[in-house]
Amino acid sequence: MNLKKAPELITTESVNGGDVPPSLASLSGRVILLECFQMLCPGCVSHALPQARRADLAFRKQGLVVLGLHSVFEHHEAQGHRAALAAFMHENRITFPVGIDAPATSGIIPQTMTRYGMQGTPTSILIDAGGHVRLQRFGSITDLELGAAIGSLLNEAGQPGASTKP
Repeated sequence: MNLKKAPELITTESVNGGDVPPSLASLSGRVILLECFQMLCPGCVSHALPQARRADLAFRKQGLVVLGLHSVFEHHEAQGHRAALAAFMHENRITFPVGIDAPATSGIIPQTMTRYGMQGTPTSILIDAGGHVRLQRFGSITDLELGAAIGSLLNEAGQPGASTKP
């Protein structure tokens, strides 16, 4: 299997993560769900962020790390402020760390979004304990499919409590 190494995140600030934006290097050896979103994206608000929140609550004890990536490529005036994102996260009871994607150096697509070749938001990315992208999905993914993929990667990583055996 030829796996793609997950590119490092290029973020400027964070919400729910302290002073230092989240990085993949600091989470080496962990299974990561990275949820790329925009506050004004209907699919992000109605499906992707609630799903990421459920995954965080369901798999945190088994070793899953959930990170958000706020990638603004439209409506910058409405979405481009850390305070607005912090209020949005609080109102939606999202407690996992969220990095703010660095603005585009050319064009409109933010830097991390470009590195991953994302088509838009929402995009869900699963990164295995070895730091490889194992799933990257633009749009929606069912809870069952995402949960099975997370469980498989946790088992593969040997995370405590991740066994699917009864």
